Amino acid sequence: MAAESQHANEFNSDDSVVKLQEDTPPGPPPIPNGGLKAWLQVVGAHFLWFNTWGIVNSFGVYQAYYESDLLSNRSPSEISWIGTFQGFLLVCVGIVGGPLFDYGYFHYLMVVGSLLIVVGLMTLSLATTYWQIFLAQGLCIGLGAGCLFAPSIAIVATYFSTKRALATGITAAGGSIGSVIYPIVLRRLAPQVGFPWATRVVGFIALFGLVISNLVMRTRLPPPKAARRFVDARAFRSVPFVLLAIGFFLNVAGLYIPIFYIILYAQRKIGVAEDLSFYLLAVLNASSVFGRIIPGLLADKFGSLEIMTVCTLICALLSYVLIAIHNLAGIVIFCILYGFSSGAILSLAPTSVGKLIPDLSLFGTWLGIAFLFVGTGLLIGTPIAGVLINLESNSFSNGYIFGASCVSGGTVMFTLVLLVQRKIIKICSS
Repeated sequence: MAAESQHANEFNSDDSVVKLQEDTPPGPPPIPNGGLKAWLQVVGAHFLWFNTWGIVNSFGVYQAYYESDLLSNRSPSEISWIGTFQGFLLVCVGIVGGPLFDYGYFHYLMVVGSLLIVVGLMTLSLATTYWQIFLAQGLCIGLGAGCLFAPSIAIVATYFSTKRALATGITAAGGSIGSVIYPIVLRRLAPQVGFPWATRVVGFIALFGLVISNLVMRTRLPPPKAARRFVDARAFRSVPFVLLAIGFFLNVAGLYIPIFYIILYAQRKIGVAEDLSFYLLAVLNASSVFGRIIPGLLADKFGSLEIMTVCTLICALLSYVLIAIHNLAGIVIFCILYGFSSGAILSLAPTSVGKLIPDLSLFGTWLGIAFLFVGTGLLIGTPIAGVLINLESNSFSNGYIFGASCVSGGTVMFTLVLLVQRKIIKICSS
């Protein structure tokens, strides 16, 4: 009887172990960190950036064209609101798009975002008044880009671990390549076929790239079984994250001022020929291709936030120096250096956020919160500079000093994040 009782206890014990194993939920699948499917996501996300940030970063061409032609009766500040509102929606729709990605609505975001961008470009080609342009370019394209932006970053992050900064850098390089190609397409075609048809060609290029993205991109992690809030309160209790978000706000408030006004500055202040001045934006954006990839390689070794802080400091110094540049050679060198360093900031921002998140499944949610600060800075920074810049007297100094000071403030905040992080690591290790 004792033997039978012992055997029964052993059986029950084994049965409990089996039952416990069956009840334990399986963990997330291992991160591939490479392979065909993972790199296809990078290709697809690259085209998403090509047709989101690529379009937003091309607004300097639209700014110059609108001021000299279609919207010549409007002030620079009024015109810049179109581009900044477009950029604001691009990043701030992420506060909804990020959680929706986490919930498993990735393909809905892809389809809706792609349609809005293409429709926005086609309707922009028909617009003739300020409010028509604002609705087509600022609202419709901005909403579409916002639907695509957060998922394009979040999905790549889930496929890579040690190569995440490099993969994100290649993804972000799509924005630089797009902002090289689109200004050249507009500048070369507009005089030949007119602005409406040049814009339609941009729309067809965007359609081609977005179709590729929709065909190859697939999510890796299953959606959570329990619904989460769109805003995770833990983000606001994280001191490093709050400091980082404030740094994003200050940084982006000043970062885009030279990008939006570089063409006008070259024409009005330096006397560069109109045809040549449009290519300065292409030079700036071309150099940012390398700025999004090379710093990504360094970030995988030295840390994303560390590299981003250095590049932010370089941007601040260059913005101050810009007001002292009065020749073509100097402005070309500025465009190369500023494009490289600003490109690094934009590509490393998502991976810097990723280092502060307690749970990778919340990446989309925390990224959306961070980019709400980015979008707010982008929304108000350039229009304020437009008020400070006086085109009648060709005075750009006040606007550029304002932008440089904002970027300097961002550098200070990023440095504080690094100091706080190292203090936390020291406390935990002790």
